[in-house]
Amino acid sequence: MTDQLSADEKFHLISRNLQEVLGEEKIKQVLQERELKVYWGTATTGKPHVAYFVPMSKIADFLKAGCEVTILFADLHAYLDNMKAPWELLELRVKYYEQVIKAMLESIGTPLDKLKFVKGTDFQLSREYTLDVYRLSSMVTEHDAKKAGAEVVKQVEHPLLSGLLYPGLQALDEEYLKVDAQFGGVDQRKIFILAEKYLPTLGYAKRAHLMNPMVPGLTGAKMSSSEEESKIDLLDSKEDVKKKLKKAFCEPGNIESNGVLSFVKHVLFPLRGEFCVKRDAKWGGDKIYTGFEEVEKDFAEEVVHPGDLKASVEVALNQLLDPIRKKFETPELRKLTNSAYPSAVKTKGAGKGAKAGGGGGGGGKGAAEDDELSPSKLDIRVGKVVSVEKHPDADSLYLEKIDVGEAEPRTVVSGLVAYISQEDLQDRNVLVLCNLKPQKMRGIESQAMLLCASIEGDPRRVEPLDAPEGSSPGERVFVEGYENGKPDERLNPKKKVWEKLQVDLKISDVCVAQWKDNQLMTKLGQITCKTLKGGNIS
Repeated sequence: MTDQLSADEKFHLISRNLQEVLGEEKIKQVLQERELKVYWGTATTGKPHVAYFVPMSKIADFLKAGCEVTILFADLHAYLDNMKAPWELLELRVKYYEQVIKAMLESIGTPLDKLKFVKGTDFQLSREYTLDVYRLSSMVTEHDAKKAGAEVVKQVEHPLLSGLLYPGLQALDEEYLKVDAQFGGVDQRKIFILAEKYLPTLGYAKRAHLMNPMVPGLTGAKMSSSEEESKIDLLDSKEDVKKKLKKAFCEPGNIESNGVLSFVKHVLFPLRGEFCVKRDAKWGGDKIYTGFEEVEKDFAEEVVHPGDLKASVEVALNQLLDPIRKKFETPELRKLTNSAYPSAVKTKGAGKGAKAGGGGGGGGKGAAEDDELSPSKLDIRVGKVVSVEKHPDADSLYLEKIDVGEAEPRTVVSGLVAYISQEDLQDRNVLVLCNLKPQKMRGIESQAMLLCASIEGDPRRVEPLDAPEGSSPGERVFVEGYENGKPDERLNPKKKVWEKLQVDLKISDVCVAQWKDNQLMTKLGQITCKTLKGGNIS
């Protein structure tokens, strides 16, 4: 098939779904003469998660286009990045990465015989490479090295010299792997710019660079190996996958920072060419999509509900993970997993003796973590709905003006009210989360979040929460036992405070709103809903 593709068709495969390509003309010129040589490197730090299917699907594209692809297991980089991988675990981590990356590629039908696998320390400790590191260090300024690694190397108050070496070594890898282009996430753009600037000063050719977008994690931020809430591990059970997808940020009609939709776009469509949304017959039955744009449009217009999208992604994701889980059931690979990541086994038993803010991935909950997860950080208030109207650019979204006790009502953009009659909302008291970062939804800034109750398995059953009779706009809602805490002025989205606390917000069997069995209250009494016993709050 590759022999039948034109140079333009090969470039289309190579570049589709990328956010940016640097050196496009160089790539096209190479394709006119021979196959492109590309490498993708991964630092062997935390355990790979499902977001790794994004670069895997692009590697499959490269192979379809006839590229010669090298995968670099960057073990030395893993150590240089603030010692994310301890020296004594480097070899074990490389072996784990090699096994799990190969299992991922096999699960998506990519033939391994067309790939070249290289370990960083196999060539990065050679005399020639080491001399080039010294040559490069005599040219690159401290400012340029720090700037280049700002989005990739872990940033700490007192950075180590090793973090400044990291970008230069990644640049040199392009020469020593003898490639035409390097592939990576757009977060590595500054390292790629450094490589383009400094490799020619060493007498080496400037390479092209292919950049994937950063795919949001399940909480809406970047998916990260170090953020347990944001990722699904490749070896997670089906039960864990269901649980994590259930918690995933996937607001009705909101297509921004939506990790579930992004997975459909960047993994499922490139691999399969279609996506099936599974729905109950009363909601139209199953629908097969052949283009992502149609899925995105239907989700934005709430033809596709978050519950149906999550359930459909769950089925497709488990199909990808099943062969990986099966491969890692062997005693040898189980032992390798536990040896390469011992903290994953040990931390469960850790507890009171751990120091607050302790590093290294070990230890239990210290005071700092307990404080971070205190519900008193949430600025939840009673609000009065002043008006409700449809969003001018999205039929499925609504604009509510809600009085929360400030000089002007806040604008709230929500898809949840599509399942609540406007008459039921107008002039009634509701609950509003007021200290989230404002977010634009289809061009209009939402300045708060309307909190509602819903039922698992029947996500179209939604009710606004009820404040006690006689409540006034602006009255604070608190969790029983946490009355004295002060809300944050604005929740830090990087710490995912809301996402972590929201998991434990529930409706009791007597329709009372609770956080970890503690009641949500105002000074006048309990927060309730009308009928949704055992529901969730979001």
